[in-house]
Amino acid sequence: MKVFKYIFWVLYRVWFYILVALPILIMFPILLISILKESWYHFFFKIARIWAKFILIGMGFIYKIERLQTPEKHKSYMFIANHTSMADIMLMLVSVKNPFVFVGKAELAKIPLFGFFYKRTCILVDRSSPKSRQAVFLRAQKRLKTGVSICIFPEGGVPEEHIILDDFKDGAFRLAINHQIPIVPVTFADNKQRFSYTFFSGGPGKMRVKMHKFLSTEGMTIDETKYLNKKSRDVILKQLEGFNI
Repeated sequence: MKVFKYIFWVLYRVWFYILVALPILIMFPILLISILKESWYHFFFKIARIWAKFILIGMGFIYKIERLQTPEKHKSYMFIANHTSMADIMLMLVSVKNPFVFVGKAELAKIPLFGFFYKRTCILVDRSSPKSRQAVFLRAQKRLKTGVSICIFPEGGVPEEHIILDDFKDGAFRLAINHQIPIVPVTFADNKQRFSYTFFSGGPGKMRVKMHKFLSTEGMTIDETKYLNKKSRDVILKQLEGFNI
């Protein structure tokens, strides 16, 4: 019986990468055109949302999104969420209609095909390099001025399996305060069970998403970064603990 489970998990992982690559190959010319100008990013984002839905549905993930507050059109936000799965990127794209740019690990740019578009549309960061972290702020400022939002997984990586929610880095909160944009905490409840970074695990099923009420940064100063960090983390942690009851 265990042998069949292992075979299923291997095939399931392979199927995921096929679903990731197939739409990119089919839509390659359109995607290529959409990234030629930064002003065309909104068009690229719409295609990315279709790509994300295709993958989630193809994997048998049934997502349910609850929004306690809905982002307004033409406004910029800082979207944050807990990070446990390779499917987090797709689920965030499906959950948020406002065009946003990911701030993500530079290593992902090495993934064939996906990495080509990833490094041209996202803000890459090498967390071991202070110079790279500083460059993130400059690039994020530039993108915010174009009217898009920013998305960061503030744990700075995927925590070990036994950790419900790791400590948050301060970058997302400093950036939000600097630009006086609201923090939008988002909780992913089931991604670790559905498709974690543990190879022999996962399977089709529900994916619950909760978009919490926004946390205003209006009037806040950089000195309040830690306070905003803790407040945001508490919102997501409390929801994760509630999901697990």
